[in-house]
Amino acid sequence: MSRDSMNGFFSGLMMGAVIGAAFALLYAPQAGPETRQLVKEKALEVKEKAAKAAGKIKESVTSAVKGEE
Repeated sequence: MSRDSMNGFFSGLMMGAVIGAAFALLYAPQAGPETRQLVKEKALEVKEKAAKAAGKIKESVTSAVKGEE
């Protein structure tokens, strides 16, 4: 499997996980304010993880491009 298809697979996997988590939180039996706070916390966690993943992808692409030159 090529690097591009692996990156696409993991991007899709992450998006699926985020969407699934969002639906789970929205349909959880909690009060509105509790659910909103939980969604806010989880969104911040996902944002941090996405930033880390983007950094790793950027590093791997940069190293791959430098290796091809």
